Amino acid sequence: MTENDQGNVPSRQRKRFPGISSRAYEHPADRSALVALRKLSGFDTVFKALSGLLPERSLRLLFLSDSVRVSDAQFSHLNDMLRDACYILDLEKVPPMYVTQDPKPNAMCIGLDEPIIVVTTGLVELLDEEEMRAVVGHEVGHALSGHSVYRTVLLFLTGLALKIAWIPLGNVAIMAIVTALREWFRKSELSADRAGLLVGQDVQASMRGLMKIAGGNHLHEMNVDAFLAQADEYEKAGDLRDSVLKILNVLPRTHPFTTVRAAELKKWSENRDFQRIMDGHYPKRSEDKDTSVTDSFRESAGHYADTVRTSKDPLMKLVGDIAGGAGDLAGDLGGKLRNRFNSGQGPKKSDDGGTAGDDKGGSDGGTGDGRNQG
Repeated sequence: MTENDQGNVPSRQRKRFPGISSRAYEHPADRSALVALRKLSGFDTVFKALSGLLPERSLRLLFLSDSVRVSDAQFSHLNDMLRDACYILDLEKVPPMYVTQDPKPNAMCIGLDEPIIVVTTGLVELLDEEEMRAVVGHEVGHALSGHSVYRTVLLFLTGLALKIAWIPLGNVAIMAIVTALREWFRKSELSADRAGLLVGQDVQASMRGLMKIAGGNHLHEMNVDAFLAQADEYEKAGDLRDSVLKILNVLPRTHPFTTVRAAELKKWSENRDFQRIMDGHYPKRSEDKDTSVTDSFRESAGHYADTVRTSKDPLMKLVGDIAGGAGDLAGDLGGKLRNRFNSGQGPKKSDDGGTAGDDKGGSDGGTGDGRNQG
């Protein structure tokens, strides 16, 4: 089949992933949250009921009336990229896409019933074709994962928190939910970056795009390796005070910092999981219903444990050392107890009813009434 036979065949030879499940590229923390939500009885019903309160219809009308809808007649090169991305990730229904006037480079995928993709003129003017292809794939990845639902809820709750800021307890309750959603959404961005790489299949283009978002359209003045070195320096620099400042800096954000995204994506591109997908070995959508929530949470917990263990951040290293020390102490105590009971000794009773051995605390502080002290 040639490109002229079907308009949505990619413009250059790229691998396609028929029936691919979003689980193939989702970050472990993102995946465990999504699997749990999808398994939660009545979740869809609650959100459909909530949709009446959300300004989704208003948003759709706003973009339809005050933005440019991508089509064969308008921004046709973006329309080709959109169809290509949906073809590669096997997303049957191509979501509507709009270009909106905004000098700040940005893109989003929102909507409860049906996702819509919005990109700003700042982003379109900033990126070249291959970089933009990765961004479009990123947003299609959001659509395939169902992220648009939660992003819409996050936008709604953030706006609600601002409106009720004068109510102390009400604002605190809403902001607690918003903070949790932001933490999840930051992980979902890492998932969507991976989807963008699967669509573009050009890791250098993905790196360049992230670098341009951070530093503007001065590619001749920037270097990918130096940009990635910033991420490494950011992770390990400073002391515990800097670790706390990092947390405070990232809390109000919906996206991870750009250097961190670049480093995470580079690491995933060199991972065997990415290569297995490219070789055609990946989870299928038809298997999603059989996904184990427990396995997803276990994988997520394993990922966080590995992150703490390998992190160069001072606070994470401290957490790892404390956890490791506690684990060693528990292991030593457990080993000693097992050795005593396995040898048949166990705790011996003294003639006066007390416990023999060092537990007595000596002649000064010990008692002979059979009760352990301290």
